[in-house]
Amino acid sequence: MRGGRNFKSNERSEFDHKVIDIRRVARVVAGGRRFNFRVAVVVGNKKGDVGIGLGKAADTSKAIEKAVRQAKKNRVKITLTKNFSIPHEIQAKSAKAVVFIRPAKPGRGLVAGSSVRTVLDLAGVKDVVSKIFSRSKNKLNIARAAVKALSELKQKTAVSSKKDKKEEKEKKPEDKKEENK
Repeated sequence: MRGGRNFKSNERSEFDHKVIDIRRVARVVAGGRRFNFRVAVVVGNKKGDVGIGLGKAADTSKAIEKAVRQAKKNRVKITLTKNFSIPHEIQAKSAKAVVFIRPAKPGRGLVAGSSVRTVLDLAGVKDVVSKIFSRSKNKLNIARAAVKALSELKQKTAVSSKKDKKEEKEKKPEDKKEENK
């Protein structure tokens, strides 16, 4: 049998998914309203891949399938440290949702609320502290801000080399002043 579009295997996907938001949306047609469901899903493999997807359909199961498919396409690979934390603190904004994430000491655990916790959990992040600095209660925008923040992470070596260069620049003017005396 060919593996066409409707082919479903019994193998379990390497990605876990969690539904973060289900909404009933309506469009007005002649004779009343037609209702659909909009589902927001976070997909991750707990090894550094995470993505968000939206799906819309007449019933929730089809909407979830569509959202999972889109989330797998929109995956982001994030950089984790060897103890499954993040290399540095980061802040990101999506619409009006602002999310701040910073590394914590090993053993602290995942301290996050709302959909940021879901995103970080499915990304495989263990020891971080996060804060949502917005009045927005929109879980989709908060999750998008968290994924945006994680995608902007840089390697720890790149961050430390930039700090070293900055410190060298700050030291050079002082050395010149001492030589002139």
